[in-house]
Amino acid sequence: MSTKNYNAPARCPVCGGSMQVTGLKCAGCGTELKGSFTPCRFCALDEKNLRFVEVFLRCRGSIKEVERSLGVSYPTVKNMLEAALSALRLDEDPNLREAREEEDRQEILSRLAQGELNVDAAVEALKQLKGGKKS
Repeated sequence: MSTKNYNAPARCPVCGGSMQVTGLKCAGCGTELKGSFTPCRFCALDEKNLRFVEVFLRCRGSIKEVERSLGVSYPTVKNMLEAALSALRLDEDPNLREAREEEDRQEILSRLAQGELNVDAAVEALKQLKGGKKS
């Protein structure tokens, strides 16, 4: 009989605090370790962010490919990326944020010019850049 593996919760279901890994077991020989272990950053991602990161990596970081794969718009992919970065605590240095936003604006305008985005989608994407991210 096979045992189903579950992802460990990152947050306590009672108080919302961070969960701590205190035990590990080898599936092969049964050796067990007890102690206080730091889980990897990706272990703390919720299912939604983990799925996005997997798709993003599978698409080799191509936002266009992620759009197609998930069937969502450019602004949605950008918001999902920001949410995953935030969840992993990989938020950008504030000094680099302005340069990134300008790069994003240029990407939106380029995609509009190439017909990859319609005017409404481009306007919405630019509004989100200017006014902050919407979920």
